[in-house]
Amino acid sequence: MQTPAILVTGSTRGIGAALAAALDTRGAAVIRHGRKEAPGVIGADLGEPASAEMLWEESLAQAGGEIDILVNNAGLFAANPIDGSDITWLDGWEETLRINLTSAAQLSRLAVRHWQARGVGGRIVHVASRAAYRGDSPAHWHYAAAKGGMIAMHKTIARGYASQGILSFAITPGFTNTDMAGDYLASRGGPGLLADIPLGRVASPEEIAAIGVFCALDAPASMTGAVIDANGASFVR
Repeated sequence: MQTPAILVTGSTRGIGAALAAALDTRGAAVIRHGRKEAPGVIGADLGEPASAEMLWEESLAQAGGEIDILVNNAGLFAANPIDGSDITWLDGWEETLRINLTSAAQLSRLAVRHWQARGVGGRIVHVASRAAYRGDSPAHWHYAAAKGGMIAMHKTIARGYASQGILSFAITPGFTNTDMAGDYLASRGGPGLLADIPLGRVASPEEIAAIGVFCALDAPASMTGAVIDANGASFVR
């Protein structure tokens, strides 16, 4: 594939920014997305139902009508204690599910249909979380549920479309040194939390990005459906 066009959601910071930069160095034409528009960044609030389709259409236009690879990286990690009001808890649940799962499903559907219409293969990389397998804190039911759903969706896509050359890969990071994880780490004891990580440290965004680049550009087709853990052995399946 020459100069693949790759849409990376949530690529203005953290893992997404590191992944976009790493893909740039490989010569890919990276389409960047953030919640707000900025130079070189398509703005789309994925908490809004119509935003995923708008993002896809704008990305297609930027790419000249053809996108080769989708990276579902955008995410929201916000506490939602069960002792909040009923409406607050439900609002938090629905916002997290929409950003972390529903928008990824919308974009994946659009990508699959795009490749089917062109009669070509494509790749989707889903940035999930170890929470998909081991769960998360009592204030993060919604986050664990969304990431668990992403993994189930990924496996379904892989099984359903491999014969058409449409491949799906997933990454399940543990704690990663990003802005999104910083407040959570502090709330759970900061350095004390490292005792749960045999490696003795959290991952860097660049480490997760290296796995993402491999999935997007280098992983053999036979790996479709794979889930790659990156959590310092804090959870081993």
